[in-house]
Formats: sequence, structure tokens, C-alpha cells
Amino acid sequence: MHTIAVVDYSMGNLRSVSKAIAHVADDVRVLVTDDAEAIANAERVVFPGQGAARDCMAAIERHGLRGVILAAAREKPFLGICMGLQVLLSHSQENRGTELLGLFPGEVRRFASGMTDHGQRLKIPHMGWSQVNQTRPHPLWKDIDDGARFYFVHSYHVDPDDASLTAATTDYGIRYASAIARDNLFAVQFHPEKSAAAGLTLLRNFVQWKP
Repeated sequence: MHTIAVVDYSMGNLRSVSKAIAHVADDVRVLVTDDAEAIANAERVVFPGQGAARDCMAAIERHGLRGVILAAAREKPFLGICMGLQVLLSHSQENRGTELLGLFPGEVRRFASGMTDHGQRLKIPHMGWSQVNQTRPHPLWKDIDDGARFYFVHSYHVDPDDASLTAATTDYGIRYASAIARDNLFAVQFHPEKSAAAGLTLLRNFVQWKP
């Protein structure tokens, strides 16, 4: 049976993510695990995450998962969610500066204080539904309208050095990359497991994706 490993390093909304994937996946085993061998043997990997950058990196190291996460991100269908996107970059401004996994050069930046939209002060964290504007075609956008709304909870956003990584942008005071993609990897700032029909469609597309 086809296995999708949901990486468990004690920093993600694992139950919601795994239930949403199971809901859209037929004849697939969804395995929530921190076992490096099980992750390495899975056909697909989902890498969720919540919390502060330093805590996430410490948890990844404590569980001994750095190597297997990087290998999966390079070798098999891989979906990063929220902090599972941010820690793929090289450095975060959070916690007075945190070194990340470094798969892609770039900085994770905090939203500036005092941002406004049409005269209204924007709250940080950015929390709620926002439009996701697709910047290029991708199989994971299948049957999802450009500009569809997804659910976000974050105070930091990714700024990859290579602009060609960007697969979608979102406007919140600034225009920032809310999804990146390259080869077998797709990673999003929003939470598809909390994003109703559009989110479930994206997860279904991931389950069926053959990069």
C-alpha cells in the first residue's frame, strides 16, 4: 500500500493534517511518525509545522530528522506546510536570528509593524482567510481558482533569493511568496487542512501528483 508519511517532530497540527489527507486519499496509508527509516521508506512526505523557528529547529535536531527531511525534499513528492515551508530556507529573523535547514537560500522575515491596508492597521500575526494568487501553472493548482482564499496564521513570511521558486503570492501589507515549488517539492505558508474545499483539493492533488 502507498504510504504518505506526516513528519512528527512535536511541532505541527498533526491530527488535522493527517485526517485531511486520509479524507482525500483512497488506498493510501497515512503514517504520522518521527521514525527516520519510516519517513525514508514512504512514497510521499508531508512536513507540517507550527511555533517559533528556534523551537522547530531544536525539535528537528532532537528527533534526528534533519537528514531524512532534506533527502525527502530532494527525492520524492514533498509538501511543506506553514513552518514546514519556512524552515526550508537558510535563515529566519525570528528569535534574534535562527539558522534553518538551508535547502534554499533566503530569509524568513517578520511582517513590519504599522502596516496598513486602505487606511486600516493590519494585525500581526496575519490570521484568517486571504487570497492566494498563482504565479505559474502547477499540478497542485489543478481545479483551484486563481485567487482562491486559504487560511493563514503567521507573523513571518519567506523571501527566497531565487524568485523563480515562487508559485503563489499573497498580499498582506506587502506582496510575499505564499507558495514555492521546485521539481518534486511544493510548500505553502497557509494551512490547506484548515482551508475548506480549496485546501482539500490541494491535498488531493498532492496525493495524485507524479513529478
